[in-house]
Amino acid sequence: MIRISTTKSYGNRGISIFSLLTIVFVTLRLLGYIDWSWWWVLSPLWITFTIAFLIIFTVTYVSNKAER
Repeated sequence: MIRISTTKSYGNRGISIFSLLTIVFVTLRLLGYIDWSWWWVLSPLWITFTIAFLIIFTVTYVSNKAER
């Protein structure tokens, strides 16, 4: 008996540009090609988290203001 799945599977969409940049920067730093501070090497991660936090905070704030 053959079963056909009706659920959609999107799978893995790949690596994001920020993750790729982080991997490249860490590799270059460890190999000695760049002499940046670790803050700048890991900046694609913390910049992404900061943007996500600001978006979530803004949406939450606007939604709470709209309920009043």
